[in-house]
Amino acid sequence: MPKRGYHHGNLRQALVEAALELIEAKGPTGFTLSEAAKQAGVTPAAVYRHFEGREDLIAEAARQGYEIFADVMQYAYDKGQPSALASFEATGRAYLAFARKYPGHYIAMFESGISVNRTPELAAVSGRARAVLERAAAELSQHIPPEKRPPASMFSAHVWALSHGVVELFARNSPGTSSPFSPEDLLESGIGVYLRGLGLVPPDE
Repeated sequence: MPKRGYHHGNLRQALVEAALELIEAKGPTGFTLSEAAKQAGVTPAAVYRHFEGREDLIAEAARQGYEIFADVMQYAYDKGQPSALASFEATGRAYLAFARKYPGHYIAMFESGISVNRTPELAAVSGRARAVLERAAAELSQHIPPEKRPPASMFSAHVWALSHGVVELFARNSPGTSSPFSPEDLLESGIGVYLRGLGLVPPDE
């Protein structure tokens, strides 16, 4: 592969993009830094001027993924306003859309084993994404009597887990799994059942 002539900050981003392609193709532990360097068209030694090791490179890919994810979630939330219900449902759908459009980032974020607390920057941006869903949950749960109202963090965690499960089992071609329903239908009906259970959606909807 011919050298691409990356310099300074451009090389760092080229390595991240190379890692994202390799993560998508081989998984987060299926490639070496040397492969990432080759993919970016530079020598292996050049990698260490920007990253201490493969985990450091994957963590940066995850950080960039969370930046996109947080923006996608915020956009979905804003698009649903002023309806608390529409905003909440939109953030659930945004999760599925993100996983489909940015598989490399998604794997780096959720399947690499990299802790969101690895760096302050990664922790901050992952918290920003989580806060959007918690805000949507908090606004929607105001319609529940206080004595029956779950904490917004629990409410949002349930929907995050539901969204994640649909993505992992049915939206990313997991071997041996299939469903007669689309991931979108599974997620929408699952959220509907959850919201009915909390009395937020009429039973006949």
